[in-house]
Amino acid sequence: MDNDILLKIRLELQHLADPEIQKGQFHYFKEEIHNYGVKNPAVSKLAGEYFKVVNDSGKNIIFVLCEELFKSGYIEESFIACEWAYRLRREFVPEDFKIFEKWVNEYFGNWATCDTFCNHTVGSFIEMYPQFLSNLKQWAKSENRWLRRGAAVTLIIPAGNGKFLPDIFEIAGILLTDKDDLVQKGYGWMLKSASKQHTQEVFDYVMRNKRIMPRTALRYAIEKMPEAMRQQAIVKG
Repeated sequence: MDNDILLKIRLELQHLADPEIQKGQFHYFKEEIHNYGVKNPAVSKLAGEYFKVVNDSGKNIIFVLCEELFKSGYIEESFIACEWAYRLRREFVPEDFKIFEKWVNEYFGNWATCDTFCNHTVGSFIEMYPQFLSNLKQWAKSENRWLRRGAAVTLIIPAGNGKFLPDIFEIAGILLTDKDDLVQKGYGWMLKSASKQHTQEVFDYVMRNKRIMPRTALRYAIEKMPEAMRQQAIVKG
């Protein structure tokens, strides 16, 4: 059944593919991407339809299918895998973290897959099992840019809800002078999200570190702050 399901999904994606959309999607990425050229709503619809087919197979089989979809390198297939994994969030167990880490480390090749997976699937896992925040801090030290970005974007949703502030600052500290602009944007986004509930604390953090914080990260971090704070933070110290 596994191969049949994947074949059917791939045939449907090929049928839905639009060369103009495929070409237009290239503009959003600096890195090389593989895509069919299918709009996100159509991909989400396909993911939902086929999840009904595989749902009774159980989490382990669905995770095997997710891995095969991630392996392909196609963004649309990765989005289906992301959605399937997220739909199983109520069944997550601590041992799943190793699987998630493997996927990010071995198969991810663009920010869209990284963000979709880490924002939702890994973020939900961390809220269930916060003891794995220490593992995210190890991601932040990785040579793999997607693990480093993932360490930050995993905490976007919890950060917006006021959670894990000390850990957010610790991860930001590890990534503070990272040379990769996608990592800078990732941790800047994490700080921006944290600023919703902890504006003063994030402002103080930025002010302490703005001399060495890359401008990209700084601008992301202060984007939602009051104008007076933004102006103060943006002035070179």
